[in-house]
This record gives sequence, C-alpha cells and structure tokens, in this order.
Amino acid sequence: MPIDPYIVLLLGTVGLAALFPAHGTGATVASGASTAAIAFLFFLYGARLSTREALDGLRHWRLHATVLACTFLVFPALGLAARATVPVLLTQPLYQGLLFLTLVPSTIQSSIAFTSIARGNVPAAICAGSFSSLVGIVITPLLAAVLLGNSGGGFSADSLVKIVLQLLVPFLAGQLLRRWIGPFITRHKKVLGLVDRGSILLVVYTAFSEGMIQGIWHQVSPARLGALLLVEAAVLAVMLVATWYGGRVLGFGREDRIAIQFAGSKKSLASGLPMASVLFGAHASLAVLPLMLFHQMQLMVCAVIAKRRAHDPGVEDGDADRVAGAGDGAGDGGAAGAGAEAGDGADGSAADPVQGQPQNRVLR
Repeated sequence: MPIDPYIVLLLGTVGLAALFPAHGTGATVASGASTAAIAFLFFLYGARLSTREALDGLRHWRLHATVLACTFLVFPALGLAARATVPVLLTQPLYQGLLFLTLVPSTIQSSIAFTSIARGNVPAAICAGSFSSLVGIVITPLLAAVLLGNSGGGFSADSLVKIVLQLLVPFLAGQLLRRWIGPFITRHKKVLGLVDRGSILLVVYTAFSEGMIQGIWHQVSPARLGALLLVEAAVLAVMLVATWYGGRVLGFGREDRIAIQFAGSKKSLASGLPMASVLFGAHASLAVLPLMLFHQMQLMVCAVIAKRRAHDPGVEDGDADRVAGAGDGAGDGGAAGAGAEAGDGADGSAADPVQGQPQNRVLR
C-alpha cells in the first residue's frame, strides 16, 4: 500500500499555509512566484513530452480513443451525477472541486508503472497517457468553462486567457524547443524533477494561503471530508469496473484492458494543481483538495490491483511483485505533470519504457 511521500509534503505545505499564510507584500511575492512557477512547469512538460511517441500510437487508435472517452466523457458524467450529493454530503465548493477533478487529464508514468507490474501493454499505456496529457491542455479548461462557468469560484473568461498565457504558451514553447534542449532535460532530469516538485509546493502554499485569508476553510468539517472520501471512492470504483469490463465488451485483449484500466481510471495531480490555481484563484484550495485526496486513493487501490493482475491465471511468473516506481507521485503526469507528482513522470521520462519491461510488445 504505497503512501506517496510527496503527498506528505503537500499536506505539510497545507499545514504551513494554515499556520503561517502569506500576508500583504508576502502574498504578492508568493503569487508572482507561483505564476512564474506554473509557466515554468508547463514549459518543462512540453520539453519532456515526445510527440513522436504519442503519434506512433495512432496505429492503436481504438485503445487511445477509449482512454480519452473514459477521461473526458465518462469521468465528467460521473462528476455531474455527483451533484445529487449536494448539500447532503458535499458542500457546493467541495462539489466544484470534485467536478474539476473529473475534468483533468490522465497520468503517464504511474499508468506505465502499474501497467508494467500487471503485465499489460506498456507501449499502449505510454501513448494513451501522452494523448490524454496533450488533449487535456486544451480540453480541461474548455470543459471547466462549460461545466463550471462562473460558479467555479472565481472562474471567468479571463481565466481562459490565463490558461493560454500561463499553460498553453509555455507548453508549446517547450515542444518547439525540445529538439535543442531535450538532451539537457534528460541529463538533468533528477534536478529538474526536484524543481518541479518544489514549484508545485509553492503553488499549493499560495493557494491555501489565499484560502486561509478568505476564510473558506470554515466550510470544511471532518464529516464533510469523510463524505468527500466516500464519494471519491465510489467514483474510482465505478471507473475501475467500467474500464476493465468495458474493455472486454469492446473486444480488447487482457494486456490492452490493463492499459485501459490504469490509464483511463486515474487523474493527474501535477497538471490539475496548476490549472486549478489559474482557474479558481483564491478558491483554488478547496478546488484542489478533492484532487489531492483522489490522487493518494488511486495510488493505493491501483497498486493492489496491479499486483493481483500480475498473478492472473496464465500469466508467467517473474518480477510481477516489482513495485518500485509504481507510485503516481505528486507529479503524476509525465507529459503534463512529469516530476510534479512523485513517481508519475517524476523523472520526466514520459515516453521511456519502464526498466525491466520486455520490449517485444508492439502496438496492435
């Protein structure tokens, strides 16, 4: 049962913001630094993502279309259905955060790692996660505009402009410069991974500091948090069942179904946190809380499922118990989150196969 160390750091940052929120000039400085950190994060995401690897996966377009449908259609549908839990279980702000959670793209590195452990189609998981990250840069803000609107806690048309300037433009710049800076990124991936994680911590501190100043934490009680966990557990369970048995109905083989399950049932904390900070402003703390909780939940559940899948009847014995690197870490996102979520693209190698994984599989 992996407890992501980065989640502990994130929670510690939340506690720091609760005890010592940024005020006055400090808040202005923190906000400016957070804005720059977000732009730099997405520049690195763009520089790391291998579009060639993603485009190579077009040969297996049915699988990728299925993952995209799960990520950006089925998940949001469940988020809309969860509206029925307001106000009995969730407050409106917590529901808005839950709905936003269902809109963010999938992960890359953790999907690859869990697929590898379960003996699934790793190349397909690489491409599916890359597609989701690419599409999510544009689709997530658009879905937020349609489904959240001005009720999203500060979301407005200006937020779309911020998304373009702070997320999309740096991401495209990274993609354009990848040819020249790619080798540098690869050589210094560990150091840049630490920069990623530190930037995310800064974003979280700024968001929760603003939340403390606004007094929005008075809206959250232990009972509400417990209810949020129950609702998120139900959403995750539905997605895990739908991706596994839905893959069977669509005629996919076991290895493809494993890739679909792990890529189609998870959400990227690394790309979701910066987007929420841009979209929700002072209300971002409650918007990202559901995503942070869901992130740890998906890690723990998927780790158990992956190990059990590795021992399915007919699967050869071997290194199925290998769990190193399985965490989706706080930087779940390889392409759009490499390094921010611990374990999920933490090294920025979104397009690199998992070490030890046989490389004779091809995309069908």
